[in-house]
Amino acid sequence: MSERVAIVGAGPTGLTLALELGRFGIPSLVFDARSGPTDEGSRAIVIAKHALQVWDRHGCAAPMVAKGVTLTRARTYWRETELFVRELAPPKDDELPPFINLQQTFTERVLQDAVAASSSIEVRWGARVAHVSQDGGAVTLTLNGADDLRAEFVIACDGANSTVREALGIPFPGKAHQDRFLICDIRAALPFPTERRFFFDPPFNPGRTVLIHPQPDDEWRIDRQVPEETNAEEELASGRLHERVTRIVGDAEYEIAWLTAYRFHQRVAERWHADRIFLAGDAAHRFSPFGARGMNSGVEDAANLGWKLAAVLRGEANQQLLDSYESERRGAALVNLRVTSDTMRFMAPPSTTRRIVRNAILRGSPRLGFLRARVNSGRLADPATYGHAPPLGRPAPADAPRRAVEGTLEFTTATIAGIEYLVRPDGYVCERVNGDPERAVRRALTGESAW
Repeated sequence: MSERVAIVGAGPTGLTLALELGRFGIPSLVFDARSGPTDEGSRAIVIAKHALQVWDRHGCAAPMVAKGVTLTRARTYWRETELFVRELAPPKDDELPPFINLQQTFTERVLQDAVAASSSIEVRWGARVAHVSQDGGAVTLTLNGADDLRAEFVIACDGANSTVREALGIPFPGKAHQDRFLICDIRAALPFPTERRFFFDPPFNPGRTVLIHPQPDDEWRIDRQVPEETNAEEELASGRLHERVTRIVGDAEYEIAWLTAYRFHQRVAERWHADRIFLAGDAAHRFSPFGARGMNSGVEDAANLGWKLAAVLRGEANQQLLDSYESERRGAALVNLRVTSDTMRFMAPPSTTRRIVRNAILRGSPRLGFLRARVNSGRLADPATYGHAPPLGRPAPADAPRRAVEGTLEFTTATIAGIEYLVRPDGYVCERVNGDPERAVRRALTGESAW
């Protein structure tokens, strides 16, 4: 059996990639080792506008926004003192919000519905990749230890413990943070505001941190930094979890919707492709969740690779174009790694000296603005940027006048500050048109860019 594209992993990245390929008429087969869709707690809950914009092309953003909690502000505290608040501009009537909170279970459900409605996508559950090999023209996947399938290209979207990445022998360097985090979703009718609230050294978790996020359906996510030996099941059985929760919610009745404890990893794969096999999402990068750069970055991976792979499969570009996927997206991942690593070093200082400095900054920040600016509770995700010459390598402004470039694969032009630029199918400005949009498209299809 032979396929054009096989996608390993039916999470948000894999499903988004399948939808993006289908947008250009490229069929795909999606495999997942799980027996079917799962309801597994909140996981990646903060969805950024740039991810919603990708999903909006497939009719997925509207139900997500309708269900989700639109964040209006993010507050940061030291003990019981508010240090600063970031106000998030409310969306206009025809705009998507800057951020929403939505349990990943619901996000995946919306994407699964869109995939099920597509005639170009097939999803197979209970299909575990046991072996991977490739020759010059195709990739062979051995599934469940017996069945072989050949595909022109394979995309590994199979998560942090990617079977495909390990089979390729691609190193996944990085580190796990020493402290653990106890993550608990509770259902409760609470008088809390619908805003992100981050606490350093609060009375209900002295010496460590707590993050509280609102979710739909009266669910609240509590991320609590805990000692490295903490075990979620023991916390529940001993009653310590109840103690921890009631110190935040008081006497309110609540029920536990999900509970887990784990260490956060910071990793980026050394290579993102090997001939006809590519890595995307958590198979290529892992970040701490403080800043919402995991799933949102995976969606950007899918949008970047989708149009390029479609162009190659449609015969409009050669495989040189695919090299730009790694250079652009791995570069973006390294930026996210640096940003989230800075956050984790502040939240969980790795040495006594760093902890002393961090605590001094927190103690002085209520009075001194320059110290307050050094408090790092997570820099919320921004769209990736490629290169250093704006507006090149940036998403095209939503209000820029646009027109289609006829006869192409969804390239458009946008007029920005009186200058006409070419906009790629993933929405990124790639170069000035200079009166010849067709030439600019030809350059873009080689992977060349003016940035």
